Amino acid sequence: MKQKLVVRFLMGFTIVVLVGSISLLFAEEKKESKKDPIKIGALFALSGPASSIGTPTKLVAQMVTDKINKEGGINGRPIELVFGDTESDPTKALMVAKRLVEQEGVIALIGPTRTDSGMAIKPYIEEKGIPTIMTIGGDPVIAGGKFGSYKWTFKTPQRTSTAVRKIYGYLKKQGIKRVAIIHATDGFGRDGLSWLKDIAPEFGIELVAIESFDVNDADMTTQLTKIKSSNPEVVICWTIGPAGAKVARNFKQLALPMPLIQCHGQPDPKYIELAGTAAEGTIMPSTKLMVANQLPDSDPQKPIVLEFIRLYKDVYQFDKQYPINTHSGYAWDALMLLAQAMKKAGTDREAIRTELENIKGYVGVSGIFNLTPEDHNGLGTDSLVIVKIENASWKLLEM
Repeated sequence: MKQKLVVRFLMGFTIVVLVGSISLLFAEEKKESKKDPIKIGALFALSGPASSIGTPTKLVAQMVTDKINKEGGINGRPIELVFGDTESDPTKALMVAKRLVEQEGVIALIGPTRTDSGMAIKPYIEEKGIPTIMTIGGDPVIAGGKFGSYKWTFKTPQRTSTAVRKIYGYLKKQGIKRVAIIHATDGFGRDGLSWLKDIAPEFGIELVAIESFDVNDADMTTQLTKIKSSNPEVVICWTIGPAGAKVARNFKQLALPMPLIQCHGQPDPKYIELAGTAAEGTIMPSTKLMVANQLPDSDPQKPIVLEFIRLYKDVYQFDKQYPINTHSGYAWDALMLLAQAMKKAGTDREAIRTELENIKGYVGVSGIFNLTPEDHNGLGTDSLVIVKIENASWKLLEM
């Protein structure tokens, strides 16, 4: 009996010791986890037709990650970006998103670069419940309705509808009513056309001609000749990348007498480089990045935009290879919004999503964000300015 008692006592003592050791071990692991980086997936077009936008976006994402980490990270934990190349291809974008989530274990995503790629990954991230802040121009990813749920999907570039309203508001002030449209047939171009048509009646705009082109087309002369015969007061082109410069060159070759207005995706030194003298006089909506020094000192965005430019040009010197364009701030805003949400929510995905859609008054590079459960962008027309190219530079026409 005594032996049994001893055995029981010894076994009990052993269990107590082990339980204590396990508790200490778990405490140590928990302590270490607080130092582990928070992994965020970043998928951009680093190759393919949209690489001129996707590659500098990656650089900005790393730049703002460095800034957040130097300032203490997320509640003491650093951010680690895990990159993926969508190759400007929707199918590849979905494969990359799955790899980042399922193999790399990221808790959230930023990107991709193009509207088509965004729509390709959207069903997956909505099904899996992955907070995702896209850096694409098109509206469908957060439009709802026939485009599906956007509970987990956000975006930092202005909505297409916001850019259309900015353009139409400017035209209304100029007394212009007769408008022709030439647009790309990709997702971004189709989205632009849809909103240009839907919103036109609000501003008393009559669409006198609508023509389209493939982004890889070498020449748009035929479409512009048809537009010329409709006698519009202005022509609006809706595309991003080199195609917009082709339209501008053909526009000049045909000596069309009316103004050419490009969309909010074209304010980019590359556009001026590719279009050459044909870029002169082109008008377009833009983020404030392109005219930072022309902003009034009272603008709350001005110090944020100037700080971004200082880091981009002077500290990291990205501008030598990738001059600042209207797209440059999208990844900055995406990561800053995500960081703001995570500082309150930690790394719980549902909590991050809830915090994101309730952010109010965040002053970013692209605008002042006021998100709601219904609006997962949160930017108004006041986040855009109207600019004109004069002497190969950007001139502020209207706030």
